Amino acid sequence: MPLHILGILVIGGIAGIAVLLHLLGLSRPRRFEDEAAARSAWAEEFPEIPANRAVLCRNRAAALIQTAQGPGVVWPMGADSTARFLHGARITRTRDGLLIRLPDYTAPRIRLVLEPDEAEAWLTDLEQTA
Repeated sequence: MPLHILGILVIGGIAGIAVLLHLLGLSRPRRFEDEAAARSAWAEEFPEIPANRAVLCRNRAAALIQTAQGPGVVWPMGADSTARFLHGARITRTRDGLLIRLPDYTAPRIRLVLEPDEAEAWLTDLEQTA
């Protein structure tokens, strides 16, 4: 088979898979249905450290987690989720929420889209638990 035909087939196949995944709804970022789902996502990352409290953001894209070892955050990474403690984090307000800078090369920045009053509540909550 000529190389240019093979290239077209490969590119067409990859594009077809991407379109199919999108049409099936498998390209949407994860949303947490409730606080229990956020706690479950936290438990997947830190099974030995239970979440005492979970505060879900309004768009259900992230949750602030309180544990005996300090605050953390859980957020989606594509269709899955991940979680990090906020030890040593620098948190700043942005126009559309919060920017969390972590001393962790695997997740150096977390950008959370929050309503203005919600961002203020999260900052207040983090100051009280820090």
